[in-house]
Amino acid sequence: MSQAATQSWRGIAAEEVEELPKGIALILRKRSRALLGDLLRPHRAAVIWIGLLILAANLGALAGPWLVGIGIDKIPALLRTHDPVPIIITVIEFGIAVTVQAFASAGYIAAIGRMGGQVVLELRSRLFAHFQALPVSFHERYTSGRVISRQVSDIDSISELFDEGLGSLVSAAFSLVFVGTGMLLLDWPLALAVMAGFIPLTWLTAWFRRESATAYRRTRETIALVIVHFVETFNGIRAVQSFRREPRNQEIFGDLNEGYAKASRRSMQLVAIYFPGVNLVGNLAVAVVLLYGGIRVIDHAMPVGVLVTFLLYLRRFFEPLQDVSQFYSTFQSSAAALEKLSGVLEEEPAVPEPVAPARLPDRPEEAGRGRALRVAGVRFGYRDQVVLPRLDLTIAAGQKVALVGATGAGKTTIARLLARFYDPDEGEIRLDGVDLRDLADADLRREIVLITQENFLFSASVAENIALGRPAASRAEIEAAAEAVGAAGFIADLPDGYDHQVGKRGGRLSAGQRQLISFARAFLAAPSVLLLDEATALLDLPSERIVQQALQTVLLGRTAVIIAHRLSTVQIADRVLVLDHGEVIEDGSPSDLLASGRGQYADLHQQWLRSLA
Repeated sequence: MSQAATQSWRGIAAEEVEELPKGIALILRKRSRALLGDLLRPHRAAVIWIGLLILAANLGALAGPWLVGIGIDKIPALLRTHDPVPIIITVIEFGIAVTVQAFASAGYIAAIGRMGGQVVLELRSRLFAHFQALPVSFHERYTSGRVISRQVSDIDSISELFDEGLGSLVSAAFSLVFVGTGMLLLDWPLALAVMAGFIPLTWLTAWFRRESATAYRRTRETIALVIVHFVETFNGIRAVQSFRREPRNQEIFGDLNEGYAKASRRSMQLVAIYFPGVNLVGNLAVAVVLLYGGIRVIDHAMPVGVLVTFLLYLRRFFEPLQDVSQFYSTFQSSAAALEKLSGVLEEEPAVPEPVAPARLPDRPEEAGRGRALRVAGVRFGYRDQVVLPRLDLTIAAGQKVALVGATGAGKTTIARLLARFYDPDEGEIRLDGVDLRDLADADLRREIVLITQENFLFSASVAENIALGRPAASRAEIEAAAEAVGAAGFIADLPDGYDHQVGKRGGRLSAGQRQLISFARAFLAAPSVLLLDEATALLDLPSERIVQQALQTVLLGRTAVIIAHRLSTVQIADRVLVLDHGEVIEDGSPSDLLASGRGQYADLHQQWLRSLA
């Protein structure tokens, strides 16, 4: 299979599709089974124990009807002898058999429940950890709604697999084998007449399996689309209400919801055909046994006890098929969910951890906190669009470099590459001589921190948000970081101070306060390189002045890359790079570029001054 084709079927977890080519469908089923096997491997002892309990339960169930038949055949002799001991012994044996069946059934159901809970716990943890490890590029194309669908809806479907039917499925398989064997040993001609019913059952089951696989995969896909639209609508509720988007969103949601309802109706239609079909075949088999077996009993070719045993076995023979048919809908839904989950877990990080991480050289105290950056021959683009054709850049340790230029010039792309949210298509980026791809992720995140204009805060306290990069920091260290960037004043005025809950996305704080907390967070994390991507773009002028003062403290002694349209932020830089279509067209200190009186930076500066006037 070609690399393009491989990427295509691996991406099926992200790109919902309605129909799959047969070859890809086989690959999906194979990787689903591999995932399930990997999850069950640590529970091999439990699986063996469950198998033994199911075996015991089925032997007890098999012995019950057999003992009933023996007891019935003893009745004519007992009518002559009036000795109740043989029938009492048979009843005691029957009681032992059904007791073994009851306790063994309770044991395997409880064991499957415990194992299922552990498997679901492991799968949910593994999925969450994998989502966090996947790069920003994955999350940019794989929407938050799909993430929620995988983590909630699909995991719940796997949980139902263990809670509602896996035990029934395995028990049914044992039951079919044992009861079928028992019937053949009792009376093979009658058993063959019963098993003729497997011809229509096999055809019906094959049809249901094929159609329901497609139907339940479609159900998983449509509910994922409903969740995606729901999440995106309420994440952007301000834009929705501002632009009166509610009717259109309601229309889209209605279409998606109808698609899910249609997929669900198709699933129920299949169930409505299959379940009654299984019941019909089972009831016809009872009629055949009564007719053929009754005739043989009348002809004295078979004891009546065998006929009764056969009828009881027949009930136990077709009941498991009904259980399997009822469970099959859960199984198909879980199989479709497992396909999605296995696809996500097979996503390979675009920025993988190095096999043998390199160590950064130690820096002497007098050299300051910053480290040198070297961008050599870097080429990078998104899909087919090249953003950086070839970039060569050297930034000295402790130097503050501002990147300016028109929208789309490549400024944010450079910041993302320096933070290793992406790896370059060609070339390399080095930190103090070490390729970023050779650094362990923990070391890289400790050395390089990116602050954006979104200044995301979690729904936690002020102190917890400041300590994001150093969770073990003491309260004194947190307060010192806030004091250093000038945030201590407004924090003291909050109702609960450092324990004040900031609300969803920091909504209880102003934009300036959120940005000061993000600076305190960076100050406490103490990186050697700080990347600022439009960090003051959303602030008003008074807030910007406060943040500018905090910046002076945060950047002291550190290497910094500053992206800003506001030239007031650029003025604190030692060096300015003007970018145009991913290439550096001007390079110098702010004063030197202004002194020349020409060039893009001088033009931008004049435009900025006119905007202030």
